[in-house]
Amino acid sequence: MKEKLRIAYFGTPDFAVEPLKRLIEQENEECGYTIVGVVTMPDKIITRRGSNQVLMSPVKEYALQKNLPLLQPESLKSEEFLEALAAWKADLQIVVAFRMLPESVWNMPRLGTFNLHASLLPQYRGAAPINWAIINGDKESGVTTFFLKHEIDTGDVIMQEKVEITESDNAGTLHDKLMLIGGGTVVETVRSIVNGTALSQPQETMYDGELRPAPKIFRDTCRIDWNKSCAELYNFVRGLSPYPAAWMEIADPDGNITAIKVYETRKELCNVTHPQGTLLTDGKSYVKVALSDGYLHLTSLQLPGKKRMPTADLMRGFSFEDFKLA
Repeated sequence: MKEKLRIAYFGTPDFAVEPLKRLIEQENEECGYTIVGVVTMPDKIITRRGSNQVLMSPVKEYALQKNLPLLQPESLKSEEFLEALAAWKADLQIVVAFRMLPESVWNMPRLGTFNLHASLLPQYRGAAPINWAIINGDKESGVTTFFLKHEIDTGDVIMQEKVEITESDNAGTLHDKLMLIGGGTVVETVRSIVNGTALSQPQETMYDGELRPAPKIFRDTCRIDWNKSCAELYNFVRGLSPYPAAWMEIADPDGNITAIKVYETRKELCNVTHPQGTLLTDGKSYVKVALSDGYLHLTSLQLPGKKRMPTADLMRGFSFEDFKLA
């Protein structure tokens, strides 16, 4: 009987649970491999009301349910971790939404290490491919499995699966779409490796146009620039919703500044009769901003220390009258 391929799995957030779940489900159907262990981030200790609470990663929670061996290294270069990882004798490693691996880790198994990335590589290499695809107004995204090498997100592509980005998608809904198809793509990639049919292709041969990066998003990245058009800002807001969320500042007549998170907007394309950047409201049902090509209605907002709310509900206790954009 042919010996099963031994796989070590690396992942941390919800996005990484679905592929692991699919692998475990398929493993039960005698697919020629076995998951020998899971590597995830160390637990976080959160202090609330004077007591410490342990916050485990979603991948760890799932691995514990399935009684999978676990490693949670503080350092991926420590001798203790490298020895423990080597003891699993993995033939292949899979990485989904984890941190950067040193060569001593990704080059350890005989068949190498492949990663699941939430874009159609070589487009959107970097930490935030889902957000940037929507911010840039793309109509299509997808997932890619590729072998790791020294440069980030540049290894040879094994498989890709495409998905439509609809006008109503935001970063949250696209995340969930890609998570689901990513699980299947990881399983199919493993099957091709098990069967010896996997073919990989250099990214340089797959695209000859302009490449868009997907750098990490910081708070300043999320500030709304009211000099942009309705379409640009509509995409910007949904590309950052529900997390980390776009934000704006408004000022009262005394110059006091309030920062507000913006989760949803609606475009009203028309001739504009107000200066760009004018904040308009009827005091009870809408807040909108004049732009060069129309008005952007702010339909879901969050005040500091409050919950996210539809704008009409928020305005029952907060008035935007006399405020202006800061």
